[in-house]
Amino acid sequence: MKARSARESVSGSFRWRVWLLMSLLGASALGLVWRAVDLQLVDHGFLAKEGDARFSRVLDIAAHRGTITDRHGEPLAVSTPVDSIWVNPGELALATDQIPRLAQALKLDRQELTRRITSNLDREFLYLARHLQPAEAEQIKALGIPGIYTSREYRRYYPAGEVSGHLLGFTNVDDSGQEGLELAFDHWLAGEDGAKRVIQDRYGRIVQNVESIRPARPGRDLVLSVDLRIQYLAYRELKAAIRDQRASAGSVVVLDVDSGEVLAMVNQPAYNPNDREQIEPSSYRNRAATDIFEPGSSIKPFFVAAGLASGKYDSHSIIDTSPGFFKVGVKIFEDEHDLGAINIATVLAKSSNVGMAHIALSLPPQEIWTTLNHLGFGEVTTSGYPGESAGLLPNYSQWRPIGIATMSHGYGLSVTPLQLAHAYATIGSSGVSRPVSFLRVDGPPQGTRALEPTVCRELVGMLESVVAAEGTGKLAAIPGYRVAGKTGTAYKATAGGYSTDRYMAVFGGVAPATDPRLAAVVIIDEPTAGQHRGGEVAAPVFSRIVGGALRLLAVAPDKPVNAPEELPASVGGGSVRTAALP
Repeated sequence: MKARSARESVSGSFRWRVWLLMSLLGASALGLVWRAVDLQLVDHGFLAKEGDARFSRVLDIAAHRGTITDRHGEPLAVSTPVDSIWVNPGELALATDQIPRLAQALKLDRQELTRRITSNLDREFLYLARHLQPAEAEQIKALGIPGIYTSREYRRYYPAGEVSGHLLGFTNVDDSGQEGLELAFDHWLAGEDGAKRVIQDRYGRIVQNVESIRPARPGRDLVLSVDLRIQYLAYRELKAAIRDQRASAGSVVVLDVDSGEVLAMVNQPAYNPNDREQIEPSSYRNRAATDIFEPGSSIKPFFVAAGLASGKYDSHSIIDTSPGFFKVGVKIFEDEHDLGAINIATVLAKSSNVGMAHIALSLPPQEIWTTLNHLGFGEVTTSGYPGESAGLLPNYSQWRPIGIATMSHGYGLSVTPLQLAHAYATIGSSGVSRPVSFLRVDGPPQGTRALEPTVCRELVGMLESVVAAEGTGKLAAIPGYRVAGKTGTAYKATAGGYSTDRYMAVFGGVAPATDPRLAAVVIIDEPTAGQHRGGEVAAPVFSRIVGGALRLLAVAPDKPVNAPEELPASVGGGSVRTAALP
């Protein structure tokens, strides 16, 4: 009985354990079935999200920036494809033994790279290198290091380099305009990146393009008014002049008289926008549009224009400059020589300060101010160039006799090279002030009347005498073409007054004088090679640039090359005590 009872006890215990085990297995099976149903039906969205997070990516489709060309279609700024290396710090942190290889490939400090990775573990995106050549990026990607990815971007390239650097400006690493025309027309040039969803493998290679989320919109192209041939010519001649004259800086602006288009604009010292590492804030400002200076005698033609417009003077008017100086208040204005009684053409040809003071002081201040204002002084031009200065033209209500006399030969007011060139272009276009444009225009735009045509014709005739054999600007003469222009030499302002050994040499004018096509201004800042006058330093540069530009544009000559110099017919009359004018 005891043995039987023991066997039954063992058998019951075994059955109990079997049922317990079966119950546990059944419960586990039910749990697995429930979990499977839960994952497939209830938590399906969560699982899909987790899967996508590991293999599905939304990638940007880089849109390239619009191309900038000159008026003839020559490329000035283009966007070239490059690749950037980025990392998911969390993924790379799981393979820290690969960081030394990565640092070596990227030519980065290993410790610095490790610090960047470990201090950004909460991020999923971190740039390691920007704008690599696609071949370089592919070599790094081929290392197979976890968490390393590439993205396609575009880098701006400027084929003309520093020849067009100041004019165009540059973009930053994200291809956004920062200076110059790149900034002014950033809204036009900038593209809009697209987006697409893809499936990638563990090495970042695209396995499948899932969907297009947003198509990329490339930037729009921009056609400038600039003629690259004339731009190169102006750059070459200005650079040579700055070198030969040992000057600190310089600027040249060339405008189309008929359209107001900027055909060339260069500065020295220049910079190469392709080399971002060498760009310094002091070097990339466009002096031709942003820097102001006192123009010296190059402003005199516009005071003469005010006199002609007033009706008090004409080409036959005589100004008595004896005895060679003129006292206004406590200030004495002198000429280099006693020129005696001379006509207005000689006042300009000899750059007589005394003659200009007589003319300016005989006119109502408001008339002078109105003429200068209509010519664009004291206001920014319509160019829209970023950072352009308005110069300085005090209101006539603040003028006093000594100030008027001082301004008549270029002190007490300030202009930019662009403003001065625009004023000469207005004279050349028979008094029509046309908008300054950096974009190519299809025909002469509507302008505003600044001066009467008769005034401008007389003034251009007078300015021809400046470039004649006895004038201060004779070195601006261009074989085969009649030139009208004016020299300027200004002492530079210093603390407490004016320097006696630092000068600004200027020449501005138009050509050909019979039917002006081009207006140009040349500025040479602080020449130190022994010559400093505008007629000696700036005038020859004007001759080479404008002469070359006229030939490039196939403008017909208006004077036989070997013809003797003659006094312009519009200037005749009046007794002249100096040597006979050409």
